Amino acid sequence: MPSPSYAVPSKPDPQDDKSIETIRAELDGLYRAAEVATEAYNTANEKAAAQEKRLTSLRKDLARTEGRVNDLHDLAGAAARTQYRGGNLASTGIQLLLGDHPDQALDEASQARQALRSLVNVSETQKSVRAEVSRQTDAASKKLRELKSTRADKAAAKKKIEAKIAEAEQIEAGLQTQQTRKLAQLEKQDTEKAKSRWTGPDAGGGGTKATGAAAKAVDFAMAQIGKPYVWGAVGPSSYDCSGLTSTAWAAAGHPIPRTSQAQWQGLTRVALASARPGDLIIYFGDATHVGMYIGGGQIVHAPRPGRTVTIAPAASMPILGVVRPGA
Repeated sequence: MPSPSYAVPSKPDPQDDKSIETIRAELDGLYRAAEVATEAYNTANEKAAAQEKRLTSLRKDLARTEGRVNDLHDLAGAAARTQYRGGNLASTGIQLLLGDHPDQALDEASQARQALRSLVNVSETQKSVRAEVSRQTDAASKKLRELKSTRADKAAAKKKIEAKIAEAEQIEAGLQTQQTRKLAQLEKQDTEKAKSRWTGPDAGGGGTKATGAAAKAVDFAMAQIGKPYVWGAVGPSSYDCSGLTSTAWAAAGHPIPRTSQAQWQGLTRVALASARPGDLIIYFGDATHVGMYIGGGQIVHAPRPGRTVTIAPAASMPILGVVRPGA
């Protein structure tokens, strides 16, 4: 996933020759790149984990199928020998091993020759099934190797971004008291502007209250306020943006996809004007940030490294759309 462009600081300090607006833009760019990298890594990790589960299941299916083919092969030989000696096929235990089609096979097997033919047909069918499961297992193994490679690439990119975050933290730590105050003022001004930009429901404040599972999700998310943002974290002591929303809805009894991009792709989309508490607001064109709407034009979210879970104006970032879990 391409990361947004941002200015890379040559040295964290001094900052005296830069305007506070320049410093703010520099910090925003670094933290935004970090969030993109986080979501890309989380997505790659989720896909690899799901593929590992699929491969494990396919390997179990393959082992069962191979065992069945071997059993049928042995039974066919025993049945042929029994028929040659003029014996009764029922004594071979064919009823037990024709588990997929017992009624059909035994109903049609009124004659010994018919029973043997049915047995051979089932055996051949099982061989075809084994070949198909084997093909799927090989394909799944190849796909898993590709996904692990992608995950490794995303992890490497994430590491590079972590170094940039360290620079951003040094920049903030190196700000003079007056600069820190100005930065806080800028953020406060942006917050007020964001409130005025909100065009969704409850624009005048107040708003409807969450009910049912949505109320449980909102209550859970609100209870996490003050806990730090940590890349890839899903609680209980820290969260990233989608870790907070996915854990909150799981706690409400409705598990949802882990990442903000998967939430945007997999959940029911609703109009912004219809947003209600518990809905998730997805941000930026690449769906790399998410917050939970709590009413009154506000969200609860995990903002970025160095910050904690907090309440913010719902219009404080570019809105991509709204999704509703459990719909």
